[in-house]
Amino acid sequence: MSPDLVALIGFICLFVLMLLRVPVGMAMGLVGVCGFSYLTSFDTALKMVGQTTMRTVTDLNFGIIPMFLLMGAFVSHAGISGEIFRAANAFIGHLRGGLGAATVLACGGFAAICGSSVATAATFSAVAYPEMRRNGYPISFSTGVIAAGGTLGVMIPPSTILAVYGLITQQDIGKLFIAGILPGLAQIAVLLLTIWVIVILRPNFLPKAERADWSARLVALREVWAPVALFVFVIGGLYGGLFTATEAGGMGAAGAFIIGVLRGRLPLVSIKASLLEATRTAAAVFTILIGALIFGYFLTITQTPQRITEFLTGLGFGPYGVLALILLMYLVLGCLMDTMAMIILTVPIIFPVVTQLGFDPIWFGVIIVMTVELGLIHPPVGMNVFVIKSMVNEASFTMIFKGVMPFVVALLAFLIVLVAVPEIALFLPSRM
Repeated sequence: MSPDLVALIGFICLFVLMLLRVPVGMAMGLVGVCGFSYLTSFDTALKMVGQTTMRTVTDLNFGIIPMFLLMGAFVSHAGISGEIFRAANAFIGHLRGGLGAATVLACGGFAAICGSSVATAATFSAVAYPEMRRNGYPISFSTGVIAAGGTLGVMIPPSTILAVYGLITQQDIGKLFIAGILPGLAQIAVLLLTIWVIVILRPNFLPKAERADWSARLVALREVWAPVALFVFVIGGLYGGLFTATEAGGMGAAGAFIIGVLRGRLPLVSIKASLLEATRTAAAVFTILIGALIFGYFLTITQTPQRITEFLTGLGFGPYGVLALILLMYLVLGCLMDTMAMIILTVPIIFPVVTQLGFDPIWFGVIIVMTVELGLIHPPVGMNVFVIKSMVNEASFTMIFKGVMPFVVALLAFLIVLVAVPEIALFLPSRM
């Protein structure tokens, strides 16, 4: 069989295995080994598996993933998310739709020290949802705004998705993190604007909550020094060149641990739980990463990336036409695949196309993350929606998707703006 036909059969087998609920990392690794064995030899394939696995788990650069995961675990178990929400709620919760806006701001603040969309959505399902329901907010809006706010976890640094993208494409992870700041802040503004539009169009849809007095506001404001200090320490150190992205992960984890212990929020049982949670998540990420690398080697010897590059650049659609096709592909894949697996599997194939078309790789990383975010919340499948449904029994999938759709439309519009104005993502990295 020709290499092209072998690659096609490999993709078909991969999707069949995923439909059979074989873990994505295992499926990619199995198909990669079998395809590589067919085109070379079984012994060569086994050596490739051993070398890939050992190189991945011992590479210092990959240490950024478990470190930022550990930082997020310490932050979650220290209860910092509740403090951020209470501070935002104290200042704007009394406005019509204010609890929704407070949830968005708190999701942004938590994302700045967590880096996981799923963790952000799960956290605020427990923190913000009960408060919104207690004040009479509809189920659809309450769950929808949490799902949309949760997407901030993969844009605002530190972001595990941006880190993995940087590792795959050999881009500066520090610059990628800095590039996500302005788009992340703009995304918060877009979500807040969407809530304001809902309030204008449907005045009686969202209620007002009780106004907090200034003493309560000052108390709530004093409690948020920890997440602010941690974010400034990690991102400021990166921007100022005090440490690398990998070192920033270690410093962030250590900082979260010290803050949690000094404030009495991390007893021994929480420390053990944080370590176990970070280890399990890192193991899952590395399994997907190793499987994708093996599958990538298989595709490399079939010259699939080169074939796809030639095909897309030869369509005559122009750079932005090809980019539109790529983003459409990611929106569709967002309904079918895990976010991390999608990035690891597709970026090695798509990245040569993007660079040949002359797009900035840092900007493209932000664009990909923005598109992946939409995959987390748009129907018929959205990972954040499933997470919220698992934690909010009274909400149906229909209710959650109904509540999140206005935010999906707004984020799609922002994605178009981000494509049209690359300076939104590139302004800060250009100043480093």
